[in-house]
Amino acid sequence: MQVKFGTSGLRGLSEELKGEPSARYATAFARHLVASGHSRPGDPILIARDFRGSSPEIAAVCAAALSREGLHVLDCGTVPTPALALYGLANRAAGLMITGSHIPADRNGIKFYRPDGEIDKADELAIGEIADGIAHQIPAIADAGIGEDHGARVEELFLKRNRELLPAGALSGLKVGVYQHSTVARDLIADLLAFFGAEVVALGRSQHFIPVDTEAVSSETIERLQGWSREHRLDAIVSADGDGDRPLVADENGLPLRGDLLGLMACGFLGATLAVTPVTSNSGLERRLSVLRTRVGSPFVIAGMQQALRDGEQKVAGFEANGGTLTASAFLVNGSTLDALPTRDSFLPIVAVLAAAVEAKLSLSVLASSYRLPVALSDRLEDFAVETSSRLMAHLRAGPENLATFLAPIGRPQSVSDIDGLRVTFDDGRIIHLRPSGNAPEMRCYVEAETAQVAEALLDSGLSTIRRWAKTASN
Repeated sequence: MQVKFGTSGLRGLSEELKGEPSARYATAFARHLVASGHSRPGDPILIARDFRGSSPEIAAVCAAALSREGLHVLDCGTVPTPALALYGLANRAAGLMITGSHIPADRNGIKFYRPDGEIDKADELAIGEIADGIAHQIPAIADAGIGEDHGARVEELFLKRNRELLPAGALSGLKVGVYQHSTVARDLIADLLAFFGAEVVALGRSQHFIPVDTEAVSSETIERLQGWSREHRLDAIVSADGDGDRPLVADENGLPLRGDLLGLMACGFLGATLAVTPVTSNSGLERRLSVLRTRVGSPFVIAGMQQALRDGEQKVAGFEANGGTLTASAFLVNGSTLDALPTRDSFLPIVAVLAAAVEAKLSLSVLASSYRLPVALSDRLEDFAVETSSRLMAHLRAGPENLATFLAPIGRPQSVSDIDGLRVTFDDGRIIHLRPSGNAPEMRCYVEAETAQVAEALLDSGLSTIRRWAKTASN
């Protein structure tokens, strides 16, 4: 697995990212910051990490490389990515988050932030070109220390922001499980919900890293959530991915709510007039609010939000199909101004959904069903070679007859969108979306239908069809 930029930062196998590559990309980032005028020698730069076994080593190598480039490294410890981003914006400091997010433990990555927020695709290209030009020239040395400790300050600022979302005690009466596993958000989520008056039950805390994909929750994870819900009689279970920027919210039965529904509810909580979201989000969103569709990945969502602001929109938020919610403009919430945080955040949608359930006096399952969105499911084929997925997509794009033949066992295509992958609407209204992952050797399949039974059958058919094609292509 080659180290490269995907939909969310730099990704690769941990063994391929450790050492020289980490030092090289950190050096390239520092030089790009200075060359572009975003930072000057002596300016602060933040570094934080998740709980993966490889993250401390990668962080230490990056910190040393940044120091050699003349930047002042501040160690933010193990904190959520949105907390790091908020602290960077408040202090006009660039930052690095060492995390592989939800991908398996043998992989890792680096997310980069300019002093004014998340890097964009142009930044990625520039950093990559600098890194390629200094290959094997940068020593992979980890200094004795990683920098001045700012972890507590990062957490304090982030908690302050989130405590202003609701009145203290607003979630009294709710009994909420927090699936802690190995997310860096685990303690802050519990503290925040307790501040709002919820009875918090800590669940599944782990000392080793567990990859939790909040967009494609595994059957094993759902079984655990259901068991905990029955055992503790919970109103909800909440969690986040490894670096705390993607939320997971399960209802009183332990069944996860779709991430795009969480994003929709967060936009309602904020009073957003426009939501920017990728093409993979539920097709029923447009029934509820104005929506601008983008390619998959936070850089594209952020670019869409920025364009909306330039076009005169004033209350702009965004979210991805995984539920990570971004704000492009300030919002008045609970009598306080919530400043823009244009990076994925898991805390806002978690609070918004629980608050909506309390206000409506409904269980989460009933509240979710009241939105009457099409049933949307997704899954992935792991360890699906990038070369194979590229050949498949090239074959399907070569002509409509190829796509029609490929999908013939499933249905008859009526319309096709090629914004990011191939999103096909069949003549009976069902939707299937085939898309290679942008940051892992995975092939993703998204489906929509009017009922859960039909959606499950469509998802199974889609994955099976992909497997058959790959097997035939390899012979």
